[in-house]
Amino acid sequence: MAKKPAHKRKARTSGKSSIRTRLIEAAKAAQKNAYCPYSRYPVGAAVITDSGRVFTGCNVENASFGLAICAERVAIFKAVSHGEKAIRALCVAAKSAKPCGACRQVIIEFAPKDAEIIYVDWNPMAKKHKVTFTKAGKLLPQAFNPSEAGL
Repeated sequence: MAKKPAHKRKARTSGKSSIRTRLIEAAKAAQKNAYCPYSRYPVGAAVITDSGRVFTGCNVENASFGLAICAERVAIFKAVSHGEKAIRALCVAAKSAKPCGACRQVIIEFAPKDAEIIYVDWNPMAKKHKVTFTKAGKLLPQAFNPSEAGL
């Protein structure tokens, strides 16, 4: 029997508090590696896959702005490039942490609707943060879903 696509499976929630802490710390650490000389807006992200592996990413800008990539997509693409195709949870850390539309569509591709999304509004200079939780299914109403489209 074929494995269900990520968006059809339920996210596992065992050890939720430790997973949250692990992802928050990983995203904040990844933010330090951001390459953002143009916006000066560092973003870090971390995902945990169904296998329990954590992958991090940071935003990487380019003088040709269209070639920049967001931290969330870096983390997800790193997971996928290591054979992981199911995201259990994602955390993004920035001064005002919210995934862009492109990132939301990529998240929907690899995470079930009940996967936890953690926003950490984090200013390293102030050394304080505000944490908000939501679910992947709430990120992008009526998102394009390849399996629902028969692809």
